[in-house]
Amino acid sequence: MIALCEQAMALGALRALDVQFARMLAADQPAIMLAAACLSAEAGRGHVCLRLAELQPELLFEGRFPALAQAMWQAAGEPDEAAWLALLTAHPAVGDGQQATPLVLQQQRLYLQRMWQDEGQVADFFIADAAQLLALDQQNSEMDVDESRLREILDQLFGSGDSNEINWQKVAAAVAVTRRIAIISGGPGTGKTTTVARLLAALVQLQPDSRLRIQLAAPTGKAAARLTESLGQASRKLPLTEEQRALFPEEASTLHRLLGAQPHSQRMRYHQGNPLHLDVLVVDEASMVDLPMMARLIAALPAQARVIFLGDRDQLASVEAGAVLGDICRFAEQGYSPARAAQLARLTGCAIVGTEMAHSSSVRDSLCLLRKSYRFDASSGIGRLATAVNSGDSQAVRRLLSQDLSDVSCFPLNETDDFKSLLDACTAGYRPYLQAVARGEDPADILRAFGAFQVLCALREGPFGLSGLNERIEQMLQRQGLIRGATAFGGRWYVGRPVMISRNDSALGLFNGDIGIALHNELGELRVYFQLPDGQIKSVQPSRLPVHDTAYAMTVHKSQGSEFEHTLLVLPNHFLPVLTRELVYTAMTRAKRQLSLYCSEKVLSQSIRTPTQRRSGLVERLVAG
Repeated sequence: MIALCEQAMALGALRALDVQFARMLAADQPAIMLAAACLSAEAGRGHVCLRLAELQPELLFEGRFPALAQAMWQAAGEPDEAAWLALLTAHPAVGDGQQATPLVLQQQRLYLQRMWQDEGQVADFFIADAAQLLALDQQNSEMDVDESRLREILDQLFGSGDSNEINWQKVAAAVAVTRRIAIISGGPGTGKTTTVARLLAALVQLQPDSRLRIQLAAPTGKAAARLTESLGQASRKLPLTEEQRALFPEEASTLHRLLGAQPHSQRMRYHQGNPLHLDVLVVDEASMVDLPMMARLIAALPAQARVIFLGDRDQLASVEAGAVLGDICRFAEQGYSPARAAQLARLTGCAIVGTEMAHSSSVRDSLCLLRKSYRFDASSGIGRLATAVNSGDSQAVRRLLSQDLSDVSCFPLNETDDFKSLLDACTAGYRPYLQAVARGEDPADILRAFGAFQVLCALREGPFGLSGLNERIEQMLQRQGLIRGATAFGGRWYVGRPVMISRNDSALGLFNGDIGIALHNELGELRVYFQLPDGQIKSVQPSRLPVHDTAYAMTVHKSQGSEFEHTLLVLPNHFLPVLTRELVYTAMTRAKRQLSLYCSEKVLSQSIRTPTQRRSGLVERLVAG
């Protein structure tokens, strides 16, 4: 089995880490070694667990290496699902979660111990809130909300609700105010931050004598900055007193900063033994929050704190393991329970009808989907494309792209001339910000100008990936005189170079996803300027930066939490498993006004037909709870 694992490693089916982990656990037992290696590989691909049904030759390695999969399964003794269950149950490295074992087996799913604990903690968190309110409802206890007062406040903030159309923003606010935990999901332009500003106003007005401690957070610095700006704009339009307005936070922080990430340590300053000092927490871009981070966040929350998760369930899941928001939002399709629907109808004046479900989770009563886009109207090509992609309708996408859409352009990417056209478009897109650099404009204005246009890609390596595109774009910009050759700090730095941080450095206050631009300061020294979530500009010496990449092109994953006036998406000219419906949807919806696609029709269609799959047991745990 060891030789076969090394062969799988050479083919890229397993990582060195996967093979080493498997050898450590069970080098003398081929079947357990195969299961452990596959589990570790699944975790590396973002899955939380490994279903025993996947340990069959036709499913191993996602069907990519059938001969190798067959050989490894035979070396393991050709076990079926029942045999796998017996083998794993008998092994000392596998437990049921009650003991400290490296692996946990539960409901035909194999977990790494840490993943099993994190998933259970997240499930228990959402179940406990719903169960507590269900118990109160069954006892006919008074909720800790004055419904008539709340109805009056919601009518003032959202309108009276006399229209036949359901005001889902108002419903979302009612959901959040009457639950300790709420999840609000909506696509671009559905008004998530507007909704949150108003529901925070409702909470402040419901408790006039208390001083609510409200905090805002997001997974990346860019997302935190956007949340700070958009929530600040929305809150200034609200009918609040100066005292009430003062309770609104002035800035959002990254989750790492919120939890007190410490340099060179996995420990956080805030945890179960030292909870956060807050009453209300708003977490934006929750689709980007992976399972381990969600578990850490939950552990650090005070017992009575409210938490409101915002996000788009249809976006890419987190880079790390899990798809927490996507899993939870599955229950939104089941509608509200009859009792919850009646309460929300009373609070909003909207015609909300409940649904009896035999097998559901009470977490559905903590959800709300925002369905109306205020950014993309019926004539918007970007909005119509995003809807078609989201539904997996590649034919509708093809029809739309064949039309003359004012805000969408699609170009082939098959020939050498096509690639040159792509580079010309990139040069034209980045010309305005580089001209602002040449004029010596203020760093804040230059950063704003850079954010107007962005090239997105799916891969890190190769001519259509991060490294290849950044290198070719730099060469083209230099050829046209828009940047000068890199000379400073080992030949990598030049005035105008954009970079994206890829590793957190809490000592510097820089976090994964932060974007900076190299500029001369008033002394002529080269510094890298970043805009912090509170809007302030910070400069850092290039030599002090944590790990970073040039940012003319960035991956779609890294673009989450950002918006650009003009987005240019590049897909490779052959299909790869990383190309999924969610990736295309996420990239398209980063564009506010203009979208340019460079891809082959075949690759785009296959990507749209390929939904992301993240295996976990969270849905089952929420139903069982």
